[in-house]
Amino acid sequence: MFYAFAIRHDPLYTRAQMKSLLRNPVVVSILGALIWAYMVLCARTIRWTVEGDDAFREAWKRDYGLIVAAWHSRVLLLPTIWSRIARKLPEKPHPTAMLISLSRDGEAVARAITHLGLDSVRGSSTHKRKRKDKGGTAAIAETSRRLRAGSVVCITPDGPRGPAEQVQQGPVILAQRTGAAIVPYALHCKPVWRLDTWDRFMIPLPFTKGAMVIGEPFFVEKTDDTEQARQALDDRMQAVHQRASALAGQSG
Repeated sequence: MFYAFAIRHDPLYTRAQMKSLLRNPVVVSILGALIWAYMVLCARTIRWTVEGDDAFREAWKRDYGLIVAAWHSRVLLLPTIWSRIARKLPEKPHPTAMLISLSRDGEAVARAITHLGLDSVRGSSTHKRKRKDKGGTAAIAETSRRLRAGSVVCITPDGPRGPAEQVQQGPVILAQRTGAAIVPYALHCKPVWRLDTWDRFMIPLPFTKGAMVIGEPFFVEKTDDTEQARQALDDRMQAVHQRASALAGQSG
């Protein structure tokens, strides 16, 4: 009896149970619908203060693609820019998409955003230790195709493994290859729940106070130093994040 109790409360056992559940297509479908409903509820009920939307609308009208970059911890809030602004703008050659990992929890998010009329591009970066490409090559190719056509893709520049809230080189390389502009996109809420995960994943609360700050489009030339451009983008991401935090009435 004690052994059974220990197994049920063992973290590894619990993790295995979760993985098993997320393999079930019915569970994934239900979870996707719940995530979608929560995304819509937060987008519509949070009292949003918005900055930078005029410049974003102007950038949308241009022929170049847009890489909308936001921190991984804000996944539940990322479609807010679509719900409140972008869905009312002229159509692009391809529907707006989010770059989402091939993980099991990523599948639920991908299901959720389809209810919003958004596409998903599936794949994540190569595992540094295992050297295993988890769909990253195909995802980069598809993302590049969409950006060269002048469409919009939302990515998390610190995902899927971190370090949290630090820009990696991925979006910079994409911008260099495709001529797309990178749009820093920050979201903050008060109050908010934060999970004990690598990114301190944010669970926003409906009917609270929030801020959305959209930075000026950032261009990277093919001849630019990649690391210097990455640092410049990181500076811009930190700046819009700090501004959103201040507008939402909290620090950090």
